[in-house]
Amino acid sequence: MKLAILASLLSAVAAFAPAAKQASSTVVSMSFDEELGVQAPLGFWDPFGLLNGADQERFDRLRYVEIKHGRIAQLAFLGNILPRAGVYLPGDIDYSGHAFSSYPAGIAAIKGDDAIPFEGIGQIICFIGFLEICFMKDVPGTGNEFVGDFRNGYIDFGWDTFSEEEKLSKRAIELNNGRAAQFGILGLMVHEKIVPLGYDPDLPLVGHL
Repeated sequence: MKLAILASLLSAVAAFAPAAKQASSTVVSMSFDEELGVQAPLGFWDPFGLLNGADQERFDRLRYVEIKHGRIAQLAFLGNILPRAGVYLPGDIDYSGHAFSSYPAGIAAIKGDDAIPFEGIGQIICFIGFLEICFMKDVPGTGNEFVGDFRNGYIDFGWDTFSEEEKLSKRAIELNNGRAAQFGILGLMVHEKIVPLGYDPDLPLVGHL
């Protein structure tokens, strides 16, 4: 899982990064320094050179990946910290009477002695697959305005009432929140797997700082 998050972070770096200005007789290098998400303090930045000689299609693909990974990371971050704060869904998770609060948070929820049973994990995977196949995609010909616009002509939430400046601002906010969430969930996962010297799991973490 940690490798998957790390891969998403590397993809995100490229998605908002610039292209190095190199030209050749066969490849036309494009400049993306005016694209949404290029901002201080890093500005136009492509440390891995993944956009060297890239065209708009290549950039759009990386931006699509960045937005999607950012959205997943935001949900993952909330799904990690809310149970740790004592916030759970009401009722039971199965017909055997196990409450949602009876399972741990983080990686321990899917791997460990108290992990959610395979049947529960399977349901989660199937639900995510259903969303991915049916909803979380860009349907051509439905009037979507930008890469990652999954309204697909049937859901809006008032987007069309915003001015162009407000739309750009909200898209930039989503990008930044997604980038922060990718680092945030990676930090939580690493923290969960690193046990400090002398750590007592029965005491709050602040007692060890």
